[in-house]
Amino acid sequence: MLALFPAGFEEVDKPHGVELVAYTDAAGEERLWQVFGGARSTEVADDWETRWRAFHKPVRVGPLWVGPPWEQAPGDAIAVVVDPGRAFGTGAHATTRLCLELLLETRPLETQSSETPPTALLDVGCGSGVLAIAAALLGFGPVAAVDVEEAAVEALRANAGANGVEVDIRLVAQDEALGTWPVAVANISPAAIRDLPGRLDAALLITSGYLAAEAIALDGFTRVGRRERDGWAADLHCKA
Repeated sequence: MLALFPAGFEEVDKPHGVELVAYTDAAGEERLWQVFGGARSTEVADDWETRWRAFHKPVRVGPLWVGPPWEQAPGDAIAVVVDPGRAFGTGAHATTRLCLELLLETRPLETQSSETPPTALLDVGCGSGVLAIAAALLGFGPVAAVDVEEAAVEALRANAGANGVEVDIRLVAQDEALGTWPVAVANISPAAIRDLPGRLDAALLITSGYLAAEAIALDGFTRVGRRERDGWAADLHCKA
């Protein structure tokens, strides 16, 4: 779907699985048939350009509120305002929420004194920047983020500015070394996560992007925590 519709498509949870929806023309429908062997088409209403906003609902994870700029955050929340643009990540997916829960468990604010420097954090595969921005608002710093997609870098740069936080954002290659970090978070594919020990040195590593049935074992790390939601999982790993 990313290859067919790089500008974006929609994932809709259904009882029988996940439905993939693309807003396209007859040529795009033909490509769907060729690749997937079938597709169902429906005429799009005239207000399609604004209707997509209805799918981006805000979520609350502890003190964090994650939502789009057209929604109003409650006054008691730490607001993470994210316009996904063409990048993955609105905060609503279970894997993102699980990562936010683990970030809250490891956040430095409650133990940090004026003499203690903030804890640096790297977001691997940042997408629209939900996790990187939330980390900066929770007191991590400096915060850096990397992705292999230019659209993600552009989206995070805009979203970081809108939230008034500083994030060092870089476009990287698939196998590029990522350095040494006290904390890193990676909400990416299982295959990419299993490659991280060869690219990344981190004291604490939060990972997600896979189903709860998958056991993610990383060389040089010990899993010390797990959270699950809606069949998805996120793990907290400590350097062995």
